[in-house]
This record gives sequence, C-alpha cells and structure tokens, in this order.
Amino acid sequence: MNIKDCKAMVTGGASGLGEACVRNLIKVGAKAAILDLDSARGEKLAAELGGNAIFVKTDITSEESVQSAIKITLDSFGGVNTVINCAGIGDPGKMLSKKGPMPLAVFNRMVQINLVGSFNVARLAVAEMVNNNPNEDGEKGVIINTASVAAFDGQIGQPAYAASKAGVVGMTLPLARECADYGIRVMTIAPGLFNTPMLDVLPQAARDALGKMIPFPSRLGRPDEYASLAMHIIENPMLNGEVIRLDGAIRMAAR
Repeated sequence: MNIKDCKAMVTGGASGLGEACVRNLIKVGAKAAILDLDSARGEKLAAELGGNAIFVKTDITSEESVQSAIKITLDSFGGVNTVINCAGIGDPGKMLSKKGPMPLAVFNRMVQINLVGSFNVARLAVAEMVNNNPNEDGEKGVIINTASVAAFDGQIGQPAYAASKAGVVGMTLPLARECADYGIRVMTIAPGLFNTPMLDVLPQAARDALGKMIPFPSRLGRPDEYASLAMHIIENPMLNGEVIRLDGAIRMAAR
C-alpha cells in the first residue's frame, strides 16, 4: 500500500506509540483518525496536525463506540484501509498478593481492553475494508495490532497483562488467514521496553535502569521507532500473519 493513500484509524492515538504513528502518517500526507478516551490530548493533537487528522473519542471495548468512530472516519476521509491498534493498559498485579487473590474484575478488565478491544476494532474495520477497491496486488487494507514481549516472557506480577498480549499474538495468524480471502493483511508488533506514558509513573533513575537491561541499544525504545516499523509494514505487502518483536534483543527475567 502506498503510505500516502492511508486512511487510518489509530487506537490509543493521543499518546505514546499511537501518537507517534499518527504523526508519521500525517507527515507523509496520509489521513489519520485518532481514537482515544483522552479528549484533551486527542483534540490538541488533531488541532496541531491539521485537516488530515481528526479526533474521535472512542471506547474500544464498546461495539457502539467503535461503530460510531468508523462512521465518522468514513464520513471524514471517504474510507478506511488501515488500522493500528495501540490502545492498551499495563497495570501490574500478582495472582496472589498480601491482599489476597487478584480480583477477577482486574484480570477481566485487562483482557477486555488489550485483547477484546483490539479484536473489536479489527472485526468492525474489516467489515468496511472489504468494500474497498483493491490495488494492483489485490490489497484492500492492513491491520496492525500491538502485543508485547510479555506475551513470551511474562514476569511475576504480569499474569493478566501477559495473557492479554499472548491472546493478541495467538489471533494474528488465524485472522491473517481469514482476511487473506478479503485482500487484507494482519500483523502484530510486540514491543519491548518503550518510553511511553505507561512508564511515566517511574522516576527517571528507574527508567534508565530498565533501559540498561536491553542488550543493544541499551536504552528504552522510542515511540517513533515503533511507528517506523508500522509504516514499513503498511508498505511491504509480504508482511502478513507474523509477529515482530521490537525489543533490542531483551528477554525478560522472572522479575
């Protein structure tokens, strides 16, 4: 797909990895809908980037909210052919702590947002993408989901997060196989330790220490490095049904 032809929806697009993707898309002349719950950040970003960017307050776990966001995107851009799912949460919590067993609601919320939310956006977007005119390769669209290295190297205190991201990894190939019939590719990026708002709660010394755990480069990943990979996936038609670790060769320890 020519990146300039992208009519994208980016979940979690008001900050972190999603914001970096939105900025890269707009920079090359594509269109991007910023889907996020943070109205203040989303509206500010859309105003900064101009007419090719719009903000739509969206709850990715709600069918009605995502359907509304898709309609607004279609009305604004005349179509949608790209989804980048970056929305997610990463609250830590042990299965059994001093307070007792993890509340089931905590586990359910993580899975609902990180896994079910990603599937919800993908399934509703694909239902629209199938109506797109194919390019010379027969391609009608691309879905890029976000997992995590925790899907493979989940640490103590990450059972809910690791499970939710492992689900994203697990659905990549079956979705790609199904969507191949529609001319739509499905890919997943599994980032390692990135300097995003999820780490803002940590002091700088703690973030520096996390960066030193990475073999090379020994620093936290930058959101624009995630965005750069997402842009390449959009443009490379042979990337399909795969999970790409973007982690500087880190393999997470047990704790």
